[in-house]
Amino acid sequence: MRTTVGIIGAGPAGLLLARLLHNAGIDSVVLESRDRAYVERRQRAGILEQGTVDVLRAAGAGERMDREGLRHDGIELRFDRRRHRVDFPRLTGGRSVMVYAQTEVCKDLIALQLEEGGPLLFEAEALAVEGAETDRPRVRFRHEGVEDVLECDYVVGCDGFWGVARKAVPAGLSRTFERTYPFGWLGILADVAPSHDELVYARHDRGFALLSMRSPSVSRLYLQVPVGTDAESWSDDEIWAELDRRFETDDDWTLRRGPVTQKSVTPMRSYVHEPMRHGRLFLAGDAAHIVPPTGAKGLNLAVGDVVTFARALAHRRETGSEALLDAYSATCLRRVWQAERFSYDMTTLLHRAPDATPFEDRLQVARLDRIASSRAAETDLAEAYTGFPIG
Repeated sequence: MRTTVGIIGAGPAGLLLARLLHNAGIDSVVLESRDRAYVERRQRAGILEQGTVDVLRAAGAGERMDREGLRHDGIELRFDRRRHRVDFPRLTGGRSVMVYAQTEVCKDLIALQLEEGGPLLFEAEALAVEGAETDRPRVRFRHEGVEDVLECDYVVGCDGFWGVARKAVPAGLSRTFERTYPFGWLGILADVAPSHDELVYARHDRGFALLSMRSPSVSRLYLQVPVGTDAESWSDDEIWAELDRRFETDDDWTLRRGPVTQKSVTPMRSYVHEPMRHGRLFLAGDAAHIVPPTGAKGLNLAVGDVVTFARALAHRRETGSEALLDAYSATCLRRVWQAERFSYDMTTLLHRAPDATPFEDRLQVARLDRIASSRAAETDLAEAYTGFPIG
């Protein structure tokens, strides 16, 4: 089997890249180790930056998002029983975000790929990337019990942190930067209308809490918990009681409760692999970087990576110049590190470390006070949250 671009992974990054290449007249093959049902129900991110929304619309993948997604023009910060709303359009010249789950993005892109695009092979496990330093890299993979080889001009690894793509970069050329956090998120899905029409980020002495949603009738909520927490060790009543405590305010706001349909614990880490390119192998999304979910950046960073690659490859085809491909890693990493900074800042702003001192508690409140009282500080948060420029 031969193609121009071999894409490993059919998450949002790999699927969007295939769509962008198709629209540019460049052929590709997507290899996904899981089956279609798994990909379409894999719960991950739910906040799309303005730039991501714009890219999906331009790619012809925004119709259902615009019909069913929830545009949000701000977030609410809670601390010391106070509430402060950050108004995105007022601070950013009109930008906003969209609540639209990653599962739905994948469903839309899969449908388009199967109808209009190149081959999309489910249950096709990539085994290794070979010859990345040559002009004919190969992906060895297993599909329907048979090993095969996909010969490419370029390989893009969108196969996540545990995938094979990053392993093809020689250890001597790799640099990794990592931070693990001493807490995680206990997340629930609940069949109840959200208690607020925008996301609520709460800093509390008992720990962080987040009120989010998946639809007008489904709430997504999170609690900061210690590392190693078993989700099943928390009863539904205990979770709702703790959410009540952490979202408490001095007004009459109340938290709506409903049946919990899913519980899980998400670990928190920051990770960057440099470089994001080796020869004709390009890394994108979680294969190259991970952010804690506080800043809602993971999916959006992956979109930035594949847009950058698609533009660079189209530029080479049109001009013969390799300049944008050569700049891929540096171009992406500028955006990645800004997202890492913002995600770290949001995490340390809102989460209480297990060994936090009264001094550090007061500093957190002072930082939140600064955002609530300074347009400059508030604008910095709003600009970062709604998205850094792509490319």
